[in-house]
Amino acid sequence: MWDIGRTVADLGALVLPVNCAGCRDRRPGLRQGVCPECVAALDGLRPGPVRPTPAPDGLPPCVALGPYAGPLREVLLAYKDHGRHGLARPLGALLAEVVAVSVGAVRPVLLVPVPDTPAAARARYGDHLGRLARHCADRLRRSGWPVEVRPALRALPRPDSVTLDSAGRAAAATAAFRARRRWRPTASDAALVVLDDIVTTGSTIAAVSRVLTATGRAPAVAAVLAATQKRHRW
Repeated sequence: MWDIGRTVADLGALVLPVNCAGCRDRRPGLRQGVCPECVAALDGLRPGPVRPTPAPDGLPPCVALGPYAGPLREVLLAYKDHGRHGLARPLGALLAEVVAVSVGAVRPVLLVPVPDTPAAARARYGDHLGRLARHCADRLRRSGWPVEVRPALRALPRPDSVTLDSAGRAAAATAAFRARRRWRPTASDAALVVLDDIVTTGSTIAAVSRVLTATGRAPAVAAVLAATQKRHRW
């Protein structure tokens, strides 16, 4: 069985800043990125299947580490929006746990991260999913998985999904991605896994899946760190 305790231990190995990324508590002498209580909360999460209601056309099976709430939500926000890039390694390792559960037995895997738009990458000082994918792949390889990260898609400019309702998300996602010219799907037994950080309506992952399917390789599953609770069945 996958050792998730080893994964979340990475969260306690981070040094500075002194406020916990999970609960934002400033404790005197705290030298960890995430406090022991939040590490314990993350340690208790187990990946499971999720499905938005209604699910958009083309959405592959989705597996999430947990609901977008509590310490998981706060750590993701700290990483994405507050410059805590040191969290990429433990979050990537947590994502590896999701991939391992979603794929099952050890086998070759192609990881395709959902790409940031150029504007989002500039605002976050780099492609945040790309960083997570690299750390995810490293952890899987150390556990004996043959893994390759394939940046198969490019993202076109689109509105920030935070400002959109479900219909707006679907419309924006439909025209949001293109396959890269160098992406050539190969016939193999590798499981193609789409990576994302959060699934809400499923529109983004469904759009990615449709583009990949049109190139000849349909994703086997999508692995995400968190799923919003309102629209998902657990």
